[in-house]
Amino acid sequence: MKTPVLLLLAALCLGSWPGLAAEWSWDPLKDAENILPEGVPNEGKIIQARHQVREMAQDALATLYEIQPGARRAIERSAGYAVFSTFGIKLFFAGGTTGKGMVVNRQTNRQTFMQMAQVQGGLGFGVNKNRLIFVFANQQSLSNFVNQGWEFGAQANVSAMAGGQGGMFSGAASVAPGVYLYQLTDTGLSATLTVSGTKFFKDASLN
Repeated sequence: MKTPVLLLLAALCLGSWPGLAAEWSWDPLKDAENILPEGVPNEGKIIQARHQVREMAQDALATLYEIQPGARRAIERSAGYAVFSTFGIKLFFAGGTTGKGMVVNRQTNRQTFMQMAQVQGGLGFGVNKNRLIFVFANQQSLSNFVNQGWEFGAQANVSAMAGGQGGMFSGAASVAPGVYLYQLTDTGLSATLTVSGTKFFKDASLN
């Protein structure tokens, strides 16, 4: 009985935010399927989806640089970076977040498209949308993220702290050796990262 009730509440919740999906392309592949007419080859949809992910990443970086100018220097001196657009819904004790993004190796300019998923526990209600920007200080941390994936534990909500190489990473949280993370919300750069129980992995449909 719980599943039908939760689905109904999810529909009502999303319906109360008109135009939300149109404002936030949290699932570029789905957007591409809706935009392109029937009969268009899958390859065309994949190309369009990749383009939308790239546009999202550029927009997220532009916003980050405006809010935190030092982040530009951090990324320019990094081995690479990753940008994700996320969307989540929380209904009482059930909820989850999904998202798509891309990793850029600054040494080779290689782009790897990825996905993320998060299951939320505890009591709550509402919709959240964020953009996550990872910065990798060395090739090893970048390679591990791309090839092995990434998973934050259940207690991974941490406060973002300034520091590192003359303040380049001010506003970011150090989440692992050589890995920094910025979280952008509707109101700006978040002081607390809400990434507990989140997994990042390669997107088989876009690579």
